[in-house]
Amino acid sequence: MLNLVLFGPPGAGKGTQSEKLIEKYQLVHISTGDLFRVHIKDQTNLGQQVSQIIADGNLVPDSITIAMLEEEIKKNPQAKGFIFDGFPRTVAQAEALDAFLASIDEKITGVVALDVTEEELTQRIAKRQEISGRADDAADKLKKRIEEYFSKTIHVLPYYDAQGKLAKVNGIGDIEEIFGSLTAIIDQY
Repeated sequence: MLNLVLFGPPGAGKGTQSEKLIEKYQLVHISTGDLFRVHIKDQTNLGQQVSQIIADGNLVPDSITIAMLEEEIKKNPQAKGFIFDGFPRTVAQAEALDAFLASIDEKITGVVALDVTEEELTQRIAKRQEISGRADDAADKLKKRIEEYFSKTIHVLPYYDAQGKLAKVNGIGDIEEIFGSLTAIIDQY
């Protein structure tokens, strides 16, 4: 099974590149953000819990996020692999994901980080907010999410680097060129 973590700050292009990778490698996409939005839209118990947390620009507690991921993986027993988008965001989450995957005789195959400058991120998300109107793209929430990434989430990279699973790709430029860089790495797995 090909299990990938696509890593990068808000606005790095994870969603765009995930769509292309899913098509090429027939992977099941697991985006914690998408899962949260579905639960919120459907007004599930989980959706009601996470709605305010996300609206405030905070991270959803690990226990809720991991339970959702496990449920999503179990729903797809015939999958050729998974692409994790927006998760893990902390070393504790990475360890929990590794433990869960090990319990089903799987593991993370590789982690690809999209490198994008803070200036580029701000421009991209301002544009996205105009189009989508996503609550978590509002300027104050965005600033908090980007700060969260650079203060906490970035520390997940050394965890995977120590396992020899980390690769970095320049996330600025033409979408197809970035995709080409990603597939060159993934094809080696």
